[in-house]
Amino acid sequence: MGAEVVVPRFTVVTLGVSEMRRSIAFYASIGFVRKFQATGEAVAFFETGATILALYPWHTLAQEAGVPEEPRPRAFRGVTLAWNCRSEAEVDAALAAAVEKGATLLKPAHPTHYGGYCGYFADPDGHVWEAVVAPGIEVGDDGRVRLPEETRAAVPRCE
Repeated sequence: MGAEVVVPRFTVVTLGVSEMRRSIAFYASIGFVRKFQATGEAVAFFETGATILALYPWHTLAQEAGVPEEPRPRAFRGVTLAWNCRSEAEVDAALAAAVEKGATLLKPAHPTHYGGYCGYFADPDGHVWEAVVAPGIEVGDDGRVRLPEETRAAVPRCE
C-alpha cells in the first residue's frame, strides 16, 4: 500500500469570537449566507464563494487548538482576511456596509501604488478585513477569485 497523496487545499477560515449571537448577526448583516444552521450557536458556517467562514466561541477554539485563551491579542495578529471586489464602488460599498453593521473602519479606501483600490475594517472581535479591487484579479459571477496565469504578475498588499 502506497503513501497517501496529500493535496493541499484551503477550505475554511475559523474565527474565534466573543459573542456568537453578535458575530452571527454581523456576518449575516453584511451579506454572508449562513448554512447548516442546525449547529445553532455552537458553531456557525457561512458560504463565502470558494471557502467557508466559520465562527466558533473564542475560549472553545483556544482549548481545541491547545493554546491559552488569555491574554487575548490587542495588537495586529499578523493575519488579514480579504474581500476581493469587482470595482472601486464595490469596495466603498463593502466598507460602508461593514461599518454600518458594527465593524470599525481601520483605513479608508484609497488608490494603491500598484493600481488597485482598498481599505480595511475590523469585525466586532477585531479580525481585520481588507476590501480590495486589484488589477489582474478577477471576481467571477460565482464569487470565486481568479488569479492571472503569468508568473510575474505580482500584486502587493494595500498600503
